[in-house]
Amino acid sequence: MFYFIKTPRWLMKCFPSCIWKMPDHEKVIYLTFDDGPHPEATPFVLDTLKEHQAKATFFCIGKNVVEQPVIYQRIVAEGHAVGNHTFNHLNGWKTSDAMYMDNIAKAKQYIDSSLFRPPYGKITPFQLRLLAKGNFKLRPVMWSVLSGDFDGKRSKESCLQNVLKSTGNGSIIVFHDSEKAFDKMNYALPKMLVYFKQQGYRFEKIAILKAD
Repeated sequence: MFYFIKTPRWLMKCFPSCIWKMPDHEKVIYLTFDDGPHPEATPFVLDTLKEHQAKATFFCIGKNVVEQPVIYQRIVAEGHAVGNHTFNHLNGWKTSDAMYMDNIAKAKQYIDSSLFRPPYGKITPFQLRLLAKGNFKLRPVMWSVLSGDFDGKRSKESCLQNVLKSTGNGSIIVFHDSEKAFDKMNYALPKMLVYFKQQGYRFEKIAILKAD
């Protein structure tokens, strides 16, 4: 599979309504975790973040929130942000507009957030416009750095290097608190936290007002 580790500027400009990175005037990094909550991976992430006094944003699948309500409440109680990642992890390119928006609305019943991240980063321009309308009022959040922890052909060491080499002020980084990514994420996450803390960075959650 092909994907950009560091999102190029031309791609960001193609979808200006999406948030690709945060302001870069301070040494702040924005960690995000997709696809949870997961009974093993998410508690590991939360314990690791607490150890390093770091905050993050969790883009949760509605189905998993229903199945893991205690872990979801722990994410919120420990001061992290949450975001909508659809109810069933749907690919917007392969789903009708009506079905896609209904699925987001279903997840919204369980995930109290103005943030949305499309699974696989795949969403149509029309679906993006719908997000800002009606009862949705959701802000689409993409990323500037992919760890690659979802890639079965990539080593855990390369996932760490992806993050170390591509991250800077205001970067939004994607990890996954999922079973598939767990072995790579649990290797890379603690090491990158230590590295960037030594460089004087801090880690904050994404706080964005609702779409106008």
